Amino acid sequence: MGDLLDLLTVWMPRQRWYGTKGRDPRLTLVAEWELLAPRTRVLLVRDEAVTPAALYQVPVSQREPDAVLPGSLIGPAGDGLVWSDAVTDPTFTDLLFRLVSVGGAGSETESGFVGLALSSAPATAPSDIPARVLSGEQSNTSIIFRPEGAEPVICKLFRQVNAGVNPDVELQSALAAGGATFVPAAIGEVRGTWTAASGETVTGSLAFAQEFFEGVEDAWRVALQAATDADDFSEPARALGESVARMHVALARTFPTVAPDDAVRSAVAAAWERRLGIAVAEVPALAPYVDRIHQVYAEAVAAPWPPLQRVHGDLHLGQVLYTPSNGWVLLDFEGEPLRPISERRSPDLAVRDVAGMLRSFDYVSGAVADDDGAAVRAWVIAAQQAFLDGYAETVGPEHTAPDALLAACELDKAVYEAIYETRNRPDWIGIPLAAIGRLAPLPD
Repeated sequence: MGDLLDLLTVWMPRQRWYGTKGRDPRLTLVAEWELLAPRTRVLLVRDEAVTPAALYQVPVSQREPDAVLPGSLIGPAGDGLVWSDAVTDPTFTDLLFRLVSVGGAGSETESGFVGLALSSAPATAPSDIPARVLSGEQSNTSIIFRPEGAEPVICKLFRQVNAGVNPDVELQSALAAGGATFVPAAIGEVRGTWTAASGETVTGSLAFAQEFFEGVEDAWRVALQAATDADDFSEPARALGESVARMHVALARTFPTVAPDDAVRSAVAAAWERRLGIAVAEVPALAPYVDRIHQVYAEAVAAPWPPLQRVHGDLHLGQVLYTPSNGWVLLDFEGEPLRPISERRSPDLAVRDVAGMLRSFDYVSGAVADDDGAAVRAWVIAAQQAFLDGYAETVGPEHTAPDALLAACELDKAVYEAIYETRNRPDWIGIPLAAIGRLAPLPD
């Protein structure tokens, strides 16, 4: 196993889902599940190159070299075989489909690797299911299954895992079970059990399968095309606001809410300040705005707050699909990948989702090639206002946050974006910096 960990130390940093950019992993084995699939296993490895240490799920299989797709090769396994990323191995993908569609044990070990069907499942699952790995993802790996005579399914394999049910599984499954049409139908999930660093036995989400909408575009592409063509986007934006409001109403009805007492306000404000501290250390251009940002946060803390509730946590146009059958459909309830998992699972301000969508509309202005930025800026402002109108009319005045709180949440999101862009897309840093300048303007 030591040789395989050494190979993974070289291979993992080249994968888009590896979160600690610019550092070599320091890996230790936490769990190993011998799967009910030939020469295939799933490893759970702890990477201590970052604090706190991150847990990664890596399914691997031993294969003939000529059967391994480019990018999947991990290294030699002996006896003429090589280790490969199992997500491109039909023996693994067939087992994964069976676990999420039918359920049952998928491992020969006592530690547990178990599938749970969440929808009406057939008695048996077919084999040799055509499976395709989506490209371009940054934090997980998604596989599209197209079983013959049935609707396609998309299964997300969580690469970075935590103890407990992943919010994506928890929230989306609950909404779908309640009859919501603004999320995909839940198909099934896979959970694993392992021993945590504390010595405690824990269980966590490893994969989640849901309805796949074929041939549709996400809201980012739809909005970007509309802005490029200077098409009025007010009605689609209003409908999107209505869908987000219905999501918040359903989540508040399904999960407990929390009164915004002084302790809760202090905790939220502390999270804002923590992110601001990280941003200032990594983005020197933020330094002139720090005092004004503190002031915006203080005004928000003093304003009236609605109860805190479960929220999407990372809502933007790329997390929404437009479907002919269901209208706007919301996806990916994991929350922001840079936020601690404890924050992502906790009740939060629903207005944070609203702020995230407003920021996403703002990104359209940075992505549209336009010699005169005034026209696309006007498009953004109109779309943002229509979204807010649709949201407020649906959620009701008693759940609408005050302007001061919305401004603070927008600003916190822009600060988060400044960190993300500095680390991953430095050419885009101007977009959040311009927003920070508007939301926390310096005195004349």
